[in-house]
Amino acid sequence: MIPSPAPQTQPRDFASYFPPTSGYLSACTGGLPPLETVRAGHAFYDDWSKGALDARAIGAAAERVRGLYAGLAGVPASRVALGSQVSQLVSVVATGVPDGGEVLCPTGDFASLTHPFEQLAARGVTVRYAPAASLAEAITPATSLVAFSLVQSATGEVADHAAIVEGAAAVGAQTCVDLTQSLGWLPVGAADFDYTVCHAYKWLCSPRGTAFLTVREGLDDTLTPLAAGWCSADDVWSSCYAGNTPLSAGTGRFDLSPLWPLIAGTEEALKLFASLDARAVHDHAVALANSARQVLGLPAGNSAIVTWPDPEGADLATMQAAGLVASGRAGNARVSFHLWNTPDDVELLARALGR
Repeated sequence: MIPSPAPQTQPRDFASYFPPTSGYLSACTGGLPPLETVRAGHAFYDDWSKGALDARAIGAAAERVRGLYAGLAGVPASRVALGSQVSQLVSVVATGVPDGGEVLCPTGDFASLTHPFEQLAARGVTVRYAPAASLAEAITPATSLVAFSLVQSATGEVADHAAIVEGAAAVGAQTCVDLTQSLGWLPVGAADFDYTVCHAYKWLCSPRGTAFLTVREGLDDTLTPLAAGWCSADDVWSSCYAGNTPLSAGTGRFDLSPLWPLIAGTEEALKLFASLDARAVHDHAVALANSARQVLGLPAGNSAIVTWPDPEGADLATMQAAGLVASGRAGNARVSFHLWNTPDDVELLARALGR
């Protein structure tokens, strides 16, 4: 667990950080931008249109983003790489799986996490699946890596990560954890895992296209920087051309060139999360989710994501017709609750479904 930061002065409700909205129940699909992120995006395009972009300043902002994410994930900045897609970063982790090894994943986990490992068959690597709820028990001495989402996209199920880490350590296996559906509402970071990946556009409310990889100290040299480029060095401006292309001493060797239009907005979003009490954010989101579960006749849970069977999509269609933004995954209807949501959103859900 990441210890909650010292409580900060906060508004009466978290929604004041965001443009006014109502009935948006889909952080698990894509977060909403904080007001400061919107302003930063406009400022970027204003500067670009005037020919006033400063590449070095954008690079400095990217380093601040690295530091902010490191703080949220509970690891040193030297352990963080910046990318743009989870699957690309998982592909780097996949280079460290030994020939003939086994990767264990939850049944039905998100493809961006599992798909890169399935491409290793030519090296004799197998991917085995087990239910998320019993993943720790499914680990065997043949397991090289356990790769799982901390929170399952299709169901909202929260993994028993402590038991999985213990089970992996007992057989000498490593762990790779996708924090995309958790970091931002669930105060569990990267320090307990060998590798983590996270895209910031969901619960961290950043523009889509900024993702992060963390690598435990001592494991950088076991991975291959498949997409190494000019930003893979510690001094990027002296490493632009062939003949002097050193790798960063740390996890920055796996960096991709940052997507310039997104950096300032991502920085503002991560600054917001760094200023908040992580436990208060968690309690706010889960309390609203449990209010929705009560409306739906479901037992209380520990996730900010609420799902229920909707194989024909009837409930999803009803919610959408009522103006709610929700989603459907794997035969389930899916809603979620985050900083901008209030009890009014639960009431809108109840009215839409006639509960």
